[in-house]
Amino acid sequence: MIPSILLILLALVGVPLFVIIAAAALWGFHSSGIDLSVVAIEIYRIAETPVLLAIPLFTFAGYLLSESQAPQRLMRLTQSLIGWLPGGLAIVSLGVCAAFTAFTGASGVTIIALGALLYPAMEEAGYPQKFNLGLITTSGSLGLLFAPSLPLILYGIVAQQMNLGQPVAIEDLFLAGIFPGLLMLVLLSLWSVWANRGNRIPLSRFKWRDVGSSIRNAAWELPLPIFVLGGIYGGFFAVSEAAAMTALYVLVVEVIILREISLRRLPSIMRKSMVLVGGILVILAVSLASANYMIDAGIPTRLFELINAHVSSRLTFLILLNIFLLLLGALLDIFSALVLVVPLILPVAVGYGIHPVHLGIIFLANMQIGYLTPPVGLNLFISGYRFKKPISEVYWSTLPFFLILLCSVLVITYWPALSLVLLH
Repeated sequence: MIPSILLILLALVGVPLFVIIAAAALWGFHSSGIDLSVVAIEIYRIAETPVLLAIPLFTFAGYLLSESQAPQRLMRLTQSLIGWLPGGLAIVSLGVCAAFTAFTGASGVTIIALGALLYPAMEEAGYPQKFNLGLITTSGSLGLLFAPSLPLILYGIVAQQMNLGQPVAIEDLFLAGIFPGLLMLVLLSLWSVWANRGNRIPLSRFKWRDVGSSIRNAAWELPLPIFVLGGIYGGFFAVSEAAAMTALYVLVVEVIILREISLRRLPSIMRKSMVLVGGILVILAVSLASANYMIDAGIPTRLFELINAHVSSRLTFLILLNIFLLLLGALLDIFSALVLVVPLILPVAVGYGIHPVHLGIIFLANMQIGYLTPPVGLNLFISGYRFKKPISEVYWSTLPFFLILLCSVLVITYWPALSLVLLH
């Protein structure tokens, strides 16, 4: 009891999360009479996981793209293709933000990096200010379900360490996220068109010349999704090899061929991307050691028995799971939530007959809108700070988008085929 109170006090005074998790694991093993070297062994075991290499490599590639002119080229391309549609620029913004978040894996980065580009562009085009604020804030968390999203890879690594008897391949998670991610994009795009149906927003004319020009400008970035997914599913690369090739390709294109990133800026970009990766890997290592203690102590089994005694229906369990994950997403960043909570809920969900890959998509979809859940959703505060708006205004601006995403999460949760159809 006393150690638990001490750990809570340490968390309240701002001690780093990995220190608290490591201390909890060490105390647990010590109390059980297990040699503490098991924690070091667990850290070494996770370091030997081949797919772990994909995390720093994809993150570095994403940060390189964010520091180049790639987002602007992608926006010009999509604008030339669908700018003639009512609500076209809004749809463009949703797509660009989703692609950007998929590669960087960091929600807040999208709002900060692309907000300066998209918010004024939409305001100049005549979209209402409230709509613009809600769309950009919401778009910051889109893309977490698309490859090569860092949270997808991280969930796969954590699930693989659990040894549940059902395979959880990173490649399967990449496939499983496609239709749920598209569902979110389509529903938000339809809302964007409907919400602006009465506004006289000038539409750009479709011109093949503009399309051709924008395709030529984005010619170096366009092969990236084909490069990553085609290489993996065509059997040419493993996930870690695809990450290495992607990082090399982006480095050569942005630094040597296009010269949009100078060699002088390269160390700074490396440092920023690796600070994010370093924090994730440290938390991951000590969390998996803590998860092993919980498994040895039978905590997931006891948790399943406790829940099963009160919740007999799989449907009821999924409803409670969604509520819990929404609250969790509002309180914790996605990486901490993944490594802390997945080892606990994954065995319980499997006990209710939920496929581990489907659970991963449910988990990330909830985390995605957890960023928008009042009163403490992280993206709400980032957006308020970025655009200098009162937090109450951000709340009301994002409410329609939040409700639409909530509906999509319910579809993703209760229609497993949407996530699993491409796996068969």
